[in-house]
Amino acid sequence: MTTPQITIHDAITGEIITREMNDVEISLFEADQNKAKKDVSAKAKAEKTAADKQQTILDRLGLTTEEFQTLIG
Repeated sequence: MTTPQITIHDAITGEIITREMNDVEISLFEADQNKAKKDVSAKAKAEKTAADKQQTILDRLGLTTEEFQTLIG
């Protein structure tokens, strides 16, 4: 496996340095990746819960999503 690289661009001098990440940077990168995956999963779960709740309300009213959109649109 290749080590991830990091690019540093010094805006003042215009110097660009590309180097391999050190152990601390790799662990932070992996932690950020894991957090991002958890955030996406949590967002999807919340959206599904909201959609299920909306569908339950529409079922109680005896309306389809299209009929509801027509009424409010």
